[in-house]
Amino acid sequence: MDKRLTTGRALVARVAVPLVALLMTSSLAHAQDTAGVGAVRGTVVAANGAPAAEVGVCIQQLGRCVVSDARGTFAITDLRPDRYDVEVVSTGRPPIVTPITVRAGIDALLEVTLPEPTAIEETVVVSAPVFVAREEVKTSGFLASGTDVALNAGGLQDVARYVQTLPGASIGANDFRNDLIVRGGSPLENLYIVDNVEIPNINTFANFSSAGGTVSMIDSALLEDVTFLTGGYPSVYGNRASSVLQMSLREGNRERTTGRVTFGFAGAGGSAEGPLASGRGSWIVSARRSVLDLVTEDTGIGGVPVLYTLNGKLLFDLTPRDRVWLLNISGFDRIRLGAKEDSDLTSELSNVDITYRGRRQATGFNWQRTFGSRGVGLLGATFSRASVQQRVGDLIRNGVPPPSIPIDQQIASAAEVFRERSSESELALKYDLSLAAGLFGKLQAGAFVRRSFIDYDAASPFGNESPFFVEAQSNPFSVREEKATWNSGGYAQLSRRFGQRTDLTAGLRGDQYGYLPAFRLAPRLGASYELTSALSLRAAAGRYYQQPFPVFVTAFPENRTLDVFYADHAVAGISLSDGRASRLTVEGYVKQYHRYPVSSTVPQLSLANVGDTFAVRDVLFPMMSAGEGKATGVEVFAERKAQPDARFFGQANLAVSSSRYTAKDGIWRSGDFDYPIIANAVGTYRISNRWDIGSRLSFLSGRPYTPIDVTLSAASRRAIYDLSRVNAERAPAYFRLDVRVDRHFTVNGKTVTVFAGAQNITNRKNFSGFTWDRRNGGIRKQEQLGLFPIIGLDWPF
Repeated sequence: MDKRLTTGRALVARVAVPLVALLMTSSLAHAQDTAGVGAVRGTVVAANGAPAAEVGVCIQQLGRCVVSDARGTFAITDLRPDRYDVEVVSTGRPPIVTPITVRAGIDALLEVTLPEPTAIEETVVVSAPVFVAREEVKTSGFLASGTDVALNAGGLQDVARYVQTLPGASIGANDFRNDLIVRGGSPLENLYIVDNVEIPNINTFANFSSAGGTVSMIDSALLEDVTFLTGGYPSVYGNRASSVLQMSLREGNRERTTGRVTFGFAGAGGSAEGPLASGRGSWIVSARRSVLDLVTEDTGIGGVPVLYTLNGKLLFDLTPRDRVWLLNISGFDRIRLGAKEDSDLTSELSNVDITYRGRRQATGFNWQRTFGSRGVGLLGATFSRASVQQRVGDLIRNGVPPPSIPIDQQIASAAEVFRERSSESELALKYDLSLAAGLFGKLQAGAFVRRSFIDYDAASPFGNESPFFVEAQSNPFSVREEKATWNSGGYAQLSRRFGQRTDLTAGLRGDQYGYLPAFRLAPRLGASYELTSALSLRAAAGRYYQQPFPVFVTAFPENRTLDVFYADHAVAGISLSDGRASRLTVEGYVKQYHRYPVSSTVPQLSLANVGDTFAVRDVLFPMMSAGEGKATGVEVFAERKAQPDARFFGQANLAVSSSRYTAKDGIWRSGDFDYPIIANAVGTYRISNRWDIGSRLSFLSGRPYTPIDVTLSAASRRAIYDLSRVNAERAPAYFRLDVRVDRHFTVNGKTVTVFAGAQNITNRKNFSGFTWDRRNGGIRKQEQLGLFPIIGLDWPF
């Protein structure tokens, strides 16, 4: 082994410092995924625990080798996802070979313990690998596996609901939705990426003014890894102000064709997978369908949600250096909400008739080429499209009909208050490059061009009836617009290690936005300093721009003058890790918003406080870029990852925070998602090889809400807020305990799992909000989901 070559490669394998941007960037979510590669990093120690230098570590299949430095550390980067054999060679000892699986976008940590040279009978001990977020992510990064998502007691096999339990995230005002609220920000500020394919929204029952939904289209059985970034993330991600949810789907079985049957909250379905070209590639596909409509015609909302989802991934190795993969995520859903003959006439749903159909799909093709130890390039082409058809009828807009009139006749004569038949689509081409840059460390750069299309046909003839608008029929609109825009952009980032303890990562991205023509530069910087091998200080800062969704821009003429808003992140903390399964972090953050969209007619109303909703017309109103915001907090996070010999694994976190916003009037108020205290605990205990029990506990101190003005509401027969007391009241605390029990069976050599449990097992009636009973008059309290049964099945074959 050439010492100069291996030590040079080891230096390249470190992570850290800045450069300048390449081009400009885009209008919808234009984050770049990693280059689809992972890394193996670790430490070599002697039998007495002292660092062991000059120890060779090689990837046998690739012939790539490095040597450990004076601290015993080593790193081999830019490895394509695969199963490799790692060889450890030290003077006076026999070599040892251990298998390891490299996964995309994350680092595998190894600890190698050498025996004494005289202990001939002893062998090198290599610990089981632990997977962590890439080194470029200095702060606020959390990694979970597909198994973590699937086993989560209250997560309903939904990746977004699992992520709600991580630090910085919180549950919204509706348990039926999986909105991500990160560090006080709006649910609209989150970015989704799956295997280098950006997806505007991964959820079912979603609108163009939405980033959430009821359940994810992603089948948790196909998930390999989930990376959740909540602040201070690197330059490769853009056009989202709060967070990034990045997912990798596993590849199919390269040896034989297999399958599995699943049943759960998202419905019944299954998956199949198998090899391509004698193991040079693989395929995997999953399909699911909801089943409630097969057993009932009404779930208490006037109808039954129906959804279909399809996930697929095909991967093929063209050459030892070239790999291609094709990915598709698709969903179709429909629902009817509203009055029926046996409706509860005190419910708001008894006053409306809502029909909805939605389709969304994203398809991506990626070509990855590795350059040995020099780096890797990734070319990606993506097409995504979403369409929505919906209609809202108001049964009592023209007065409360007498009880003698049948509900069917009331529905037939209902006033049409909103209709939509719209679509959005995008076609994108991008390239990401990661290179060893010698003394400069590691260079990452990327550029893209994107063509975005909108086809909007929507109308709200009676205007917005949000409780913020006192006047009836405020802001009626009718939109018929087809538009295409070009967007382009890029980023560049350098990462380098200084001395034995300091890592720096710095970069710059440029974004050229299309719907609101503007060019913006966003600098980012991250640093870590190792106090000891287990204890490190970490910090990151940067600017994060986001263009308002096109549906907001096109709804009213004045909205076309909106600006791109931005948030400045500053995060600092400390991390304590045992290098294997356990980690404790403490982080403090400040996030400051500027140029946020606010109502131009209601001085107290900011888009940041509207949230994510199924009711599109409630969030469309004339806007101006005059809002400010500030979120601050401290988060404590502890985790123990699953290990082969451990019975318990899980994580717990506590956050103390504040989020405040201004609207047109410039007065600072608590944000709608200002939860001063958030606590979560998630864990699984392996009772035996046959039984597991999992639980999830969530506590949120009372969120703010605006009281209803009884006099104005009674006169108008709809809810109207007391605008002199916006977010002046606090709801009771939110508490939920979920429990799930898994039973494992062996059938034909395969492990079959049946599980059952309950969400909100204490049946606590958590507060959702107040509304006005339009049919009978008076305030009505809305509650979140009560006791909800959990049952499911996972049967591989």
